[in-house]
Amino acid sequence: KPENLADTVIVVGDPGRVREISEHFSNIEYTSSNREFNTCTGYYKGKRITALSTGIGTDNCDIVMHELDALANFELKTRVMKPVHRSLTIIRIGTSGSIQPDVPVNSFCLSTHAVGLDNLLYFYKGAMDVIDRGLTEAFATRVPWPENLSKPYFVEGSKRLIETFRPYAVAGITVTAPGFYGPQGRFLKLPLTDPDMISKLRGFSHDGHRIVNFEMETSALYGLGALMGHDMVTICALIANRATGQYNPDHKMVVNDLITMVLDHI
Repeated sequence: KPENLADTVIVVGDPGRVREISEHFSNIEYTSSNREFNTCTGYYKGKRITALSTGIGTDNCDIVMHELDALANFELKTRVMKPVHRSLTIIRIGTSGSIQPDVPVNSFCLSTHAVGLDNLLYFYKGAMDVIDRGLTEAFATRVPWPENLSKPYFVEGSKRLIETFRPYAVAGITVTAPGFYGPQGRFLKLPLTDPDMISKLRGFSHDGHRIVNFEMETSALYGLGALMGHDMVTICALIANRATGQYNPDHKMVVNDLITMVLDHI
């Protein structure tokens, strides 16, 4: 219900990570669980926070963003939008893999922008108003992209939140893929449409921005958040490096360090 939702929301993909966040709370006032969506609202050093799992993918984030916005900005009984807009601060904590050889495993990546390889945002009127045209057009001009794949689009995160967390992470563009295997350049048996996709992404830079990592949610969060009027940022623990082949097989400690850092600075 609306009264169970804090103004500051931490979203995570893994339902079990909600418990890892809530273990830091001094007291808990609300919990719920339905499918992959676990929710806990409580207090950390006097600040009220909601932790919520989205599950994997932009399709799940589409559900989460619309229902968070409905809780914040609609009278649920009448389905009428409230006259005063309530803006949420939404921070995604995730795990991810770097594609740049100089970005070490166990560092944090702050997503200044997301580049969506999905097409979710294009279903909503106004998408072109929130897309970063400079980056999107530079990519379309300079990177040969298969015509049968969705056109990549770039969306910027919250400037306020990016500046808050910039001292504690490597800043860069995050690729949001609509799958774990082919859309992230992995294959087992099925051949890839574009075997050079990762090298193309790794080599792209524009106006001081470069692509750092892969994950599966941020383009939906940034795009929908911008359309709905919420502040969004993603910070991921980099638990693997696709360029060097290094990975952390036991990343619980680095994820806990990321959780603590975020909680201390929101």
